[in-house]
Amino acid sequence: MTSEHWKDEPEKQDYPAARNYLSLLVDPSEAKKTAKALADESDTVRYKAKDILRAAGLPLLPLDDPEVAKDLGKVKDGTKLSPVLLVRGDPLWVADGYHRICASYHIDEDTEIPCRIVARPRGNTGR
Repeated sequence: MTSEHWKDEPEKQDYPAARNYLSLLVDPSEAKKTAKALADESDTVRYKAKDILRAAGLPLLPLDDPEVAKDLGKVKDGTKLSPVLLVRGDPLWVADGYHRICASYHIDEDTEIPCRIVARPRGNTGR
């Protein structure tokens, strides 16, 4: 498999997806604020797929997971992937990009993934 190519900026639809996911973890108004903070964050940092999964406490999805396979197909076709959106805390929340992280891990667990990361909303400590 070829190596990934990443976009410089997350896609517009990543933020509403992040907001929707975050609204399962925190009050919808906090989810909205956190998604806006992610949209406003301009710094891109890089973390290895294996470290993101470990910090989030998430399992590696298999190669035959439909969304992972779709992202691996994009990589094979040379389509750039969108950076992932993270919310710092214990555990780390993957607000958007779980399947891209898993696809990246299957290609090379040590490849650094571009991420946008913000702090957890105050008063929200976890699941």
